[in-house]
Amino acid sequence: MDTKQITPQELDQQDPLASYREQFLFPQHQGAPVGYFTGNSLGLQPRGVRQEVLRELDDWAQQGVEGHTRARKPWLPYHEFFSASLARLTGAKAAEVVLMNGLTVNLHLLMVSFYRPQGKRRKILCEGKAFPSDQYALRSQLRFHGLDPEENLLEVMPDPETGYLDEDAVVAAIDQNQDELALVMMGGVNYYSGQWLDMPRITDAGKRAGAVVGWDLAHAIGNVPLKLHEWGVDFAAWCSYKYLNGGPGATAGAYIHERYHGQEDLPRFEGWWGHDKDSRFAMPDRFQPIPTAEAWQLSNAPVLSMAPLLASLRLFDEVGMDALRQKALHLTQYLAQTLETVRSQTGIALRIITPQPESQRGCQLSVVIPEQGRRIFDYLTAHGVVADWREPDVIRLAPVPLYNNYQDVHDLGQKMIKAIKENS
Repeated sequence: MDTKQITPQELDQQDPLASYREQFLFPQHQGAPVGYFTGNSLGLQPRGVRQEVLRELDDWAQQGVEGHTRARKPWLPYHEFFSASLARLTGAKAAEVVLMNGLTVNLHLLMVSFYRPQGKRRKILCEGKAFPSDQYALRSQLRFHGLDPEENLLEVMPDPETGYLDEDAVVAAIDQNQDELALVMMGGVNYYSGQWLDMPRITDAGKRAGAVVGWDLAHAIGNVPLKLHEWGVDFAAWCSYKYLNGGPGATAGAYIHERYHGQEDLPRFEGWWGHDKDSRFAMPDRFQPIPTAEAWQLSNAPVLSMAPLLASLRLFDEVGMDALRQKALHLTQYLAQTLETVRSQTGIALRIITPQPESQRGCQLSVVIPEQGRRIFDYLTAHGVVADWREPDVIRLAPVPLYNNYQDVHDLGQKMIKAIKENS
């Protein structure tokens, strides 16, 4: 969509999702909403969150312990209220997803089951410059098994010229190490560059090599369309506070393909909330796993932490990922055009390191501005733009289709031009 000849106001008037902006609360700057471009770090609060949380507080006050069965949304099965929505967002079956814990906790729990080094098949392959927590988790898992991370963690580094991963190189690395590879675990969308990897291709390559394949979906869920079950992904995990707008530290989620359900001899760390529901309160001393992804639960649901996500997922269910994806592509293209206008009008050495093809990006664009980047970022912050800075010279910008609009992007461009001219 070429939007160069259309005003941002006209584009917003034509946007079928424009009204959803009113469903979110924006921080204020000098009495006006900020330009919020960091939903890839923490999503805005949906207006319905307060009602969801207050309902649980009221039920706790009025019901006490009886709220587990008598609350308007009973607490015993509370995690089940999210399964259908999360299944739609991940392209999974409802039995394959569960809301629990935090992202890195879930990755560790899943690797207990799915990273099982044996013989010479012990190596893990990931992307170089993955999110640090993933690196820490992978390295600590290797050390836990008595293995040296320097020898057994294979990293495919981003291209130094483009800043993103060459997927041919990823597949080649899988093929070259197929006899020694136990696990392929990567981020679906790279947090730094915004690159969306070819998940089905990489999953297929990993499975053909005889490895288990898992994904960190922190920057993918709610951002790009996913088909985890169809792609044959073994496991995945995500946080819920970025594009899912679940609030700071929101309860995370996990996906486990149904081929692993009901396997009582599968290694896992066990807790009572993963035990068979029919006999859970008979308090048996032997674990019997629920025959779904729920078997990986350890503890009962943190209701107050989960409640905000209900308000957000309701909006995702109303809109659907197809419509969100369509707007995200248009909005991100408009951002790319706006950044090109900034470059042409100022002559600044601005470069987008996120891949240009639509199939390789979500709604984040990562912008490199050598030398002047930090000054421009600080100017934007002081003038009501909330973005994200990453060393040494990257500004991450994520126009989120549920609540950002074209006027936001236009205003960002105008402020960037002013920042550059005033700092030149």
